[in-house]
Amino acid sequence: MKLKNVLKGSFIMMAAALLLGFVASCSNDDDDNTPGAGKTHKVVFKAEASAGSNIEIAVYGIDGNPTTASSLSGTTWTSPEITSEAGAYNANVAVNAIGPNASATLKVQIWVDGQLKKEGTSSGQYLSASASHTF
Repeated sequence: MKLKNVLKGSFIMMAAALLLGFVASCSNDDDDNTPGAGKTHKVVFKAEASAGSNIEIAVYGIDGNPTTASSLSGTTWTSPEITSEAGAYNANVAVNAIGPNASATLKVQIWVDGQLKKEGTSSGQYLSASASHTF
């Protein structure tokens, strides 16, 4: 009988310690530090090529939801403004262009909430520039 009470008491103490440890570990979690947690963002992607170049295709998106803009022309391109979902993790853009010669340049940019966050460049006659931004 005495052994049964000791085992029962030990079991209750272990269960209480495990429960207390679990609760204490969870109380220190701070999900607000997770990138993109709970916030939406206004995102715009831009590309600018040097004179005489021709932007041909752009692939852009947020969190693996790409959009392809093809049959483009000219030296500049701007995406429509995209509102990210709350908790989105990253934004990506890749643009291809053809320049008039080997000294041509291409610059792509990611603008988030009206601020330039990331930029990528390329140079040469066959241009491919990309950029990625983590919220």
